[in-house]
Amino acid sequence: MDISIYLTPLELLNNEPSKNPNRKKLGDIAQVFTKPNHFPDLTNIDIVILGVNEDRKSENNEGCAQNPDRVRNKFYDLFPGDFGVKMADIGNIRQGHKVSDTYFALMTVISELIKNNIIPIILGGSQDLTYANYQAYENLGQIINLVSVDSEFDIGDSEEEITSKSFLSNIILHQPNYLFNYTNIGYQTYYVDQKSISLMRNMFFDVYRLGDVKANLKEVEPLVRNADLLSFDISAIRFSNSPGNANASPNGFNGEEACQICRYAGLSEKLTSIGFYEGNPSFDRNDQTATLIAQMIWYFIDGFYKRIREFPHRGTEDYLKYMVRIDGQEEEVVFYKSKKSDRWWMEVNCSSEMRMKYERHYLIPCSYQDYQIACNNDIPDRWWQAYQKLM
Repeated sequence: MDISIYLTPLELLNNEPSKNPNRKKLGDIAQVFTKPNHFPDLTNIDIVILGVNEDRKSENNEGCAQNPDRVRNKFYDLFPGDFGVKMADIGNIRQGHKVSDTYFALMTVISELIKNNIIPIILGGSQDLTYANYQAYENLGQIINLVSVDSEFDIGDSEEEITSKSFLSNIILHQPNYLFNYTNIGYQTYYVDQKSISLMRNMFFDVYRLGDVKANLKEVEPLVRNADLLSFDISAIRFSNSPGNANASPNGFNGEEACQICRYAGLSEKLTSIGFYEGNPSFDRNDQTATLIAQMIWYFIDGFYKRIREFPHRGTEDYLKYMVRIDGQEEEVVFYKSKKSDRWWMEVNCSSEMRMKYERHYLIPCSYQDYQIACNNDIPDRWWQAYQKLM
């Protein structure tokens, strides 16, 4: 499929090529779509950067459609790490006559990239574009886990049209449904009504308060390792670190924490797309927010090129297996620990039919803390929530 029909080339960016050929910047390395009829050859490309100049469904943050190129100007001025990056920038999605037209174009481009084992990094635009990203997996017939780093759930009212504050309800109610699990990282309780929190728990979704996450950021790693798609709302970062957002809050993640979350995402071999949304040049100060997003992308790419191809169902010779008996449970809870990375998984008991249908979901990424909980004769929450879905 020729995806170039949905894309517009970039205007000349503000980056100058490196004067020293031995000190190339990312802008010197990436294949960038800058001229009509000169679309990059995506053969052997690992990562693609894709902009979406769309904010017609943004709530209280109009102007975020202009953010993609501001991020690019900062990103392409960075030096690569110790990785041989194979990256292309395919320009920006053409804004459709209707927002639904933009969604269709984005969905088509993302699904084609994933089909060809290329990871898209989506630069928004408003966060409702996550809905189009989700639809790309429906197009591929793939049941997925969605992780959102956000100060809210963006669940809105199911009867409202989709916006940046209600796209999640559209994903949950969409039929056919290809969502296995939703995880929110960093919600701030005063922005979320208790009814919505109860709804998340009743649906056995994983939601984690900002304070709990910041107290032990390492516990984010298994959450992100379980994701196919990660959607990062820049308003989840506190105003002092990321002022370029009309909905920015005094509280939130700091820049280092945001970069660490993105590195965890890069390390996850399961994750196949990531999007950064709601950055707004109209409110930014000295491009601080654009610079931070550029660094977050850098850390994602750094993690990507340090991925370890491991998953217990591929063979257990590289794993230690632990079986924990819990009172009241008929079967033991089985844990696997990688000998390569020391990362943990736990296995959820389910029928062979369910194993075939949810092949990628009955082995859950977890942490040593989950193993300790089981050893203390208690069922880890992550295990229980997945079990409810697989019953």
